[in-house]
Amino acid sequence: MSARPPTSIILPTTRWTDACAELAAQLGDSDELLVIHDGANDPVTERADYPEGVRIIAAGEPEYCSGKANAIAAGMEAARHERLVWTDDDFHHPPDWLATCSADYDEYGPVSEVPYFVGRDPLSVLLEPLYAAAGSLPLSLGNQIWGGAVMFERGDIDEAAFLDDLRRTVSDDGLLMEYLQVTNVGRTRIVPIGGTIREAVERPVRWTQILRWHFPGAIAGTVLVSLLVLAGAILAPLYAAAVLTVLHLAVNELLGVRRWTAVLAYPAVFVFVPLLLYGLIRRTFVWGGRRYRWRGKFDVTVVQ
Repeated sequence: MSARPPTSIILPTTRWTDACAELAAQLGDSDELLVIHDGANDPVTERADYPEGVRIIAAGEPEYCSGKANAIAAGMEAARHERLVWTDDDFHHPPDWLATCSADYDEYGPVSEVPYFVGRDPLSVLLEPLYAAAGSLPLSLGNQIWGGAVMFERGDIDEAAFLDDLRRTVSDDGLLMEYLQVTNVGRTRIVPIGGTIREAVERPVRWTQILRWHFPGAIAGTVLVSLLVLAGAILAPLYAAAVLTVLHLAVNELLGVRRWTAVLAYPAVFVFVPLLLYGLIRRTFVWGGRRYRWRGKFDVTVVQ
């Protein structure tokens, strides 16, 4: 641990979760874990003490950006070190996670990992295979960034310009992709999502709008391919069901995940495509308890 450069881990969360404890246990003597929350009423502030190396920082309420973007910006400004890690509080960080990421950076430069989203409600479970194929696989194969596990150094980006833009947008990792090239090392992390049908509906709306404003070409291609797949599923249901199932089993193999939900790929298409179109026309969406109106890449209103 002492041989690697000191690292600042930026973790936006309003609660002290298992991930907080896992990361705190991995800190070296000079490392720090910055737990970034909104304000004094958040549950994370109720602890009497925190492990050594942990700092609790209030980001305040966002004005023209998402709560996540606001927290990341506050964390980067408060961080003491050159080497930075962004991560999330909703997946398991094994004991060697930080050391492994640092070793990867030393070998490749900026690096990221891959999320595999596992549903906690019926709709999220149904959509699992399409999240894997349309979300996780392109991140892995395309050397793209997942904000839940990315390591870079300040000198890798134009930090001042990035922070200015970050405080005016919704997607932290969507914006970072415009500033930073990474090597995606392909390690897959299981990330539970959903819990309620409302959450399951809001998530694809947010993801669709991230693509719309940051990667318009990608969302156009996604809509076109999805409509073609839906047409095939309607016109040749047996053939489509077999092909989609086999393809999604192959996707899972590439991601290193064994999930029975690959067999849901065929019925998922009939839900995914309407949600995709709904996400394009929806005027607001909810994320982390706040409702946002996103009218342009740098035109964000916090509605409530």
